[in-house]
Amino acid sequence: MRVAVFAFAEEHAPATSLAEALGCEMSPIGLHHFPDGESLVQVTPSPPVALLYRSLDDPNAKLVEILLAASALRDNGAARVMLVAPYLAYMRQDMAFAPGQAVSQRVIGAMLAQHFDGVLTVDPHLHRIASLDAVMPQTRAVSLSAAPVLSQAIDRSDNPVLVGPDAESRQWVEAIAQPLGLDVLLGEKQRHGDRDVSIDFKGLGAVAGRRAILVDDVISSGRTLQCAAKLLREAGASGVEAIATHCLSNDAEWAELAASGIDRIRSTDSVPGPTATIPLAGLLAGAILDQGWLEDE
Repeated sequence: MRVAVFAFAEEHAPATSLAEALGCEMSPIGLHHFPDGESLVQVTPSPPVALLYRSLDDPNAKLVEILLAASALRDNGAARVMLVAPYLAYMRQDMAFAPGQAVSQRVIGAMLAQHFDGVLTVDPHLHRIASLDAVMPQTRAVSLSAAPVLSQAIDRSDNPVLVGPDAESRQWVEAIAQPLGLDVLLGEKQRHGDRDVSIDFKGLGAVAGRRAILVDDVISSGRTLQCAAKLLREAGASGVEAIATHCLSNDAEWAELAASGIDRIRSTDSVPGPTATIPLAGLLAGAILDQGWLEDE
C-alpha cells in the first residue's frame, strides 16, 4: 500500500472513515505526556505517502505534537507527509490590529508549510485573504467548502428559512441555500466584546410560522447564535436550529445554546463532540484524489 492515514486517539473515528474512503489503512499515533508537560509521539512504519489527520482545535499543544509526528513519519519511511486538518486554527489574525501584535496567520502558515508537503482544511476562518495558498505559498495548501455536505444534511420538506447571523456568514448561507432553493435571511452584527454581541435583522417577518436554521462556519462561545435565536423566536419562528462547519463549544456553552431556544445543533465531524454528526470523509477523500496527493511525483 502506497498511502496510510495516521491519527491521534481522539480522532480515530473520522480518520478511519477517511482511510476507508481512500481504500487504505488507518494507523494510530502513540502519544505520552510527561509530568513536565512535554509530549512523546510514536508512529508505526509509514508507506511513501503519510496523511496526518488532526484538527487543530485547542491548538497550542496539538501544533507541537503534529510537528513531532511529521518528523517521526519521515524518519520511519514517509517520503511525503500531508496534513489533513479539517479545522485549522490561527487563521483569523491576518494583520496587526494594534501595535505589537503578532500576525498569527503568517507565523502558523509558514510553520506548517515548512513541515508538510501539503495542507488540506475545511472552511478556514480567513478574512482579508482570498485563499489558503496565499497563506502558505511554499506548499500545496487546499481549502474546501463544507457547503455541499451541509446542504445535503438539511431537510427542506417544510421550506425552512436559512439565517446568517452576520455578514461573514453570507457565503456559507447562500452556498447552502442555493441548491435547495431556500429563502435566506441575513443579520447585521455588532460586537461589543468577545462575548457581547447584538444583531439586527431586516425582514424578520419571513420566519413567522417557519423553521429557522442558523448557519455559520464556526460556533465557539455561541453568543451570536443565542442572540439570533431569541430574535427569531420573538418573530414567530416555529423552531430554531443551528448548523455549522465547526463547533468548538464546551458543555456549558451547549447548555446555554439549548436554553436560548435552539432545538438542535449540528456540525461536521471536523471537531469531535456531541454536535459532530455530519461526516467529512467523502469530501476530504475526493479532494485528496483530485489533488493527486497519492500519485507518484
